[in-house]
Amino acid sequence: MKNLQKIWRSLIALCLVTLVIFAGADDALARRGGGRIGGGAFRRSPAPTRVIRPSRPSGSTYNNYQVAPSYGYGYGGGLSFFPFIPFMFGGGGSLFSLLVVVAIASAVLQAFRGIGGQGITRVDNKVTLVKLQVGLLAGAKKLQNDLSALAETADTSDNDGLSLILREATVSLLRHPEYWIYVRSAKEVSQFDQAEQRFQALTMSERSKLNAEVVTNVNARKNSLPVVGSALEKQNEKLSEDPSEYVVVTLLVATTGDALANMTADVRNTQDLQKTLAALGSIPSDRLLALEVLWEPQSPDYTLSSDQVLSVYPDLVRL
Repeated sequence: MKNLQKIWRSLIALCLVTLVIFAGADDALARRGGGRIGGGAFRRSPAPTRVIRPSRPSGSTYNNYQVAPSYGYGYGGGLSFFPFIPFMFGGGGSLFSLLVVVAIASAVLQAFRGIGGQGITRVDNKVTLVKLQVGLLAGAKKLQNDLSALAETADTSDNDGLSLILREATVSLLRHPEYWIYVRSAKEVSQFDQAEQRFQALTMSERSKLNAEVVTNVNARKNSLPVVGSALEKQNEKLSEDPSEYVVVTLLVATTGDALANMTADVRNTQDLQKTLAALGSIPSDRLLALEVLWEPQSPDYTLSSDQVLSVYPDLVRL
């Protein structure tokens, strides 16, 4: 009988310890749980190269080989290049020499057409990567609600959806300048074949700062973790009003073209931050390669303390 009582006592103690551990974990998860929205389109190349290939006219042959059509000056018509070939080769020349001349002439014509801005010389293989991090006072609860609503409803499967997310996220930030307190920005230009790896490295670095991703919507995959309890919400209502509590929002953007050419790389004041947010929000959808929006905490019932901000986001500078 005594042994049975000991067993029961041990089981009760184990249950109590388990409840305490899981309750504490749930609280920590809720406090440091973040949200994430985004997706990538690196699998689709930017600004496809235009290769101008002349069509072959029917019925024109040279020693059983199809001869390319004649080219004139400009984009069509005019004086042909090929009437001069017989004179260059003394009445016809060899087939190999003819093919060499045809290749050279084609390359020269395409180069001239490229100068006009529409040929193969206009290949945009540069990608601009931007990281913008904003620390806001705890009063910006509306921002947390806006981003959570975006995570629930946004389409992250294509560029149009990602562009809409970027516009809405930047607009939400622009609506709350009175809460801006910290900022961190960086910009770099990368070759297209290296940009995806660099962007993924930036994403992994920022995601690792979150204890958990409570709400996510990435590449059309949604997920949510029900970790917030009503008792914890009431317990932290007073804490979330403390002016020394913060919310941190991170934007990671990869884009082609020159939409961000004039963006300030190192934002230090509210004016620069306003201009940077406006520039990010106006990126055309066909130039947006990838996007990540992360914010912490995800729930408006929680905030980060000053110590947490300084330890987790040491690069933030005060505006």
